[in-house]
Amino acid sequence: MEKKGIKTAAQNRKAFHDYYVEERYEAGIELAGTEVKSIRAGTLNLKDAYCAVKDGELFVHGMHISPYEKGNIFNKDPVRVRRLLMHRREIRKLHALVRQDGYTLVPLSVYFKDARVKVEIGLCKGKKNYDKRDAAAQRDARREIDRAMKARGR
Repeated sequence: MEKKGIKTAAQNRKAFHDYYVEERYEAGIELAGTEVKSIRAGTLNLKDAYCAVKDGELFVHGMHISPYEKGNIFNKDPVRVRRLLMHRREIRKLHALVRQDGYTLVPLSVYFKDARVKVEIGLCKGKKNYDKRDAAAQRDARREIDRAMKARGR
C-alpha cells in the first residue's frame, strides 16, 4: 500500500535568505534504501547544498543525509554527490541559464510525493547584502503590524 499525498522532509530556509527564487522545478533523486529510511526519520540537511550540471546530468552537492542507525554496512557516505532525475531538455535549459545569466540551482526542499522522494529545485539569483537587510526590515515591519492588529482586536 503506497501512501498518497505530499509530506515535506526538509526545507532550505537559508536559500530564501540568500537568493531570489525565480522559478521552481521538481526532480526525482537517486538514493540508496538506507538513505530513504534516514530521510523518513528526518535526518536531512540542505543548508549548504547546491546543484550542478555535468555531462548532461544534474547532480546535487553538499546535501547531508545522516547514516541510518540500523543500516550498518549498507550506509553510504552522508555527503556524497547524488544524481537528480529530470528530463534531458529541462536539464539543458537549466544548464544554459546557469552558464550565461548568473543564476544558480539550489535545492529548496525535499519531500515525499506518493512514497517517492522528490527535490524541489529553485533557479535562483543571489541577493546582495543590502537586499538581505531590506528583506529583514520588511519582515520585521510586517511582524510589528501583525502584533499591533492582534493587540487592537482584543
